Amino acid sequence: MKRFMSNSRFRIVFTTILFLWYSYSFAQPQLPQRTLSVTPTQGINFGTLIITGISGGTVTVDYTGSRTSSGSIALLSMFPSAQCAIFEIKICQGRNVTISFSPSMILTGPDGDQLTLDLGPTDRGPNGISFMSNVDCNFVNVLRMGGTLHVPGTAQDGTYSGSFDLTLNQE
Repeated sequence: MKRFMSNSRFRIVFTTILFLWYSYSFAQPQLPQRTLSVTPTQGINFGTLIITGISGGTVTVDYTGSRTSSGSIALLSMFPSAQCAIFEIKICQGRNVTISFSPSMILTGPDGDQLTLDLGPTDRGPNGISFMSNVDCNFVNVLRMGGTLHVPGTAQDGTYSGSFDLTLNQE
């Protein structure tokens, strides 16, 4: 009888150890936090320009803030100056982030006049690009975005404004 009890205890202890080892050896690694915050810190601005002919043209501000024009658009170097859009992104290390946004939008000006703005690219690449965060959760990743403004020859003087959505999906 004594021998039976010691075998029984051995089996219970052995089974418990085996169970703990099994659950430990097949546990999934801890994933990084899934927190994500995005703060727009600067809006895109095309600066001051003049239409010099009836055909109009385009003004492009790239993601570095450099400005160029085509057609009958003259760029003036006065306030407000041209600038790219800037967003600050906080995301934990090891997360893959996909950037998406509408490729174009409408800006509204005086008396309801409208201009078309083609958004992008960003300093990370075109619409739909993915990037991997590579620093800790407190590091700020900066995302810069440019665009091209289409200005018809009949556009009125004034300030044109609008807003766009930037979507960041983390995996």
